[in-house]
Amino acid sequence: MLSPDLAYNIERMKLEFLNCSDIMYRNCSIGGLDRATLIYVDGMCDVLAVDEFVLQPLFEHFRSSSRVDEEARKVELKDIFIPSLKISMAYETQQVIQAILRGETAVFTEGNAFVLLADLVKMEKRAIEEATSEKVVRGPRDAFMESLRTNTSLLRRRIRSSSLKLECMKLGRLTETEVVIAYMEGVVKEDLVKEVRSRLQKIELDGIIHSSNIEEYIEDNVFSPFPQIQNTERPDVAVSSLLEGKVVIITDNTPFVLILPMTYWSGLQAVDDYTDRYIYATFVRWIRYTFVHISLLLPSLYVALTTYHLQVIPTPLVVSIASAREGVPLPAVIEALIMEFIFEGLREAGIRLPQQVGPAVSIAGALVIGQAVVAAGIISTPMVIIVSLTGIASFAFPVYNLGTAYRMLRFPLLVAAGVLGFYGIVLFLIVLSVHMVTLRPFGVPYMAPYAPMSIRNLSDVLVRAPKSKMRWLLPWLAQGRTARFPKQTK
Repeated sequence: MLSPDLAYNIERMKLEFLNCSDIMYRNCSIGGLDRATLIYVDGMCDVLAVDEFVLQPLFEHFRSSSRVDEEARKVELKDIFIPSLKISMAYETQQVIQAILRGETAVFTEGNAFVLLADLVKMEKRAIEEATSEKVVRGPRDAFMESLRTNTSLLRRRIRSSSLKLECMKLGRLTETEVVIAYMEGVVKEDLVKEVRSRLQKIELDGIIHSSNIEEYIEDNVFSPFPQIQNTERPDVAVSSLLEGKVVIITDNTPFVLILPMTYWSGLQAVDDYTDRYIYATFVRWIRYTFVHISLLLPSLYVALTTYHLQVIPTPLVVSIASAREGVPLPAVIEALIMEFIFEGLREAGIRLPQQVGPAVSIAGALVIGQAVVAAGIISTPMVIIVSLTGIASFAFPVYNLGTAYRMLRFPLLVAAGVLGFYGIVLFLIVLSVHMVTLRPFGVPYMAPYAPMSIRNLSDVLVRAPKSKMRWLLPWLAQGRTARFPKQTK
């Protein structure tokens, strides 16, 4: 509880904020006596507004005020500030501390066992910029940023309906990070919202620094290589997911939001699929699916064919491969593993290096190393071609996390192909398919709408049907209203 003694309250605050050089104390003195003290965090509030809208009214008030009872002083103090200034009252020390750390200005006054909290928060933030990880040819150019309220406003600007609910909670014992659960009431299943809320409330961490801290704590199977929660920095992707009955989690200080639950097919859908004409979008989607399978299977197929199944390859091609491999001391599976390892290392180096030199190092490194290992006779030319094609194909994934899953799975699949040939590949794919079918993030089948089958939801999987035909929401997500729009008649 706060005390009416101003000096006592300020002393408690100074002990609480000991060695905190960013905590500012401003005294309001009349006739040599301290009548009020303002406390705020330097850099988190508008200092000019504090002087104009808080300190100046306080000076004028104390020059003309008279001693009255405490309840009258409460009303009198609140009335001295301009009506547009958001003022709240606090009676507990911890409540005041949390408000100060949020960026509010605390006004302590002599003789009052309460504190006025002025919302004059002003923190530096970058402007809304274009998404860097999800480029589009045609579509909105804005992206989420580190400000929570800016991010929620990007959603509200697109969905001007009271059905869009934004529930706020705080996670992290020390960081007190604000997290918003966004969903469309009447579209999303209530059980899904309850489950998300329950899992978030069970998180007990000292700090939530990034949305990824939340992701691993609430997903169903942390040992699966496949992502079960999608992350995006594009507001239009988040809005589309909300309208489908999914839940979006927005974390303060993070430009990426979480979308859940994620299905396998949603991880292969790009924004351009819905901004281009459906014929071209379907064509590009088929190309993407082809490259997705190439990124996983091509090195393993090459190893299996050249090691165990040469009879399947046309004779001229066998002769060409054999001549290229002449003098290479390593078996094909070891070649592939070495080259894949080098390629992943170059990719990682390109990410970690400064933006100005990263891409150049990746490209130059791949060219130099590829030419050097072939010239030295360590790796064959066909293997360099195979790994290069695989690397290019791995960039076709719209969702980065799904691409990383495929990149990791290439290595055990290569080992299976090197040991058992085609049989190893088939066995590995069977085990992988069973695993994917059994995944049910937040109760939604990961392979829906193919497993289990939902005929009317196939209009946006292998093909992108005309938008007038894409009526139905996934039954595992939608509550009550399972159609996007009424049936149209011409």
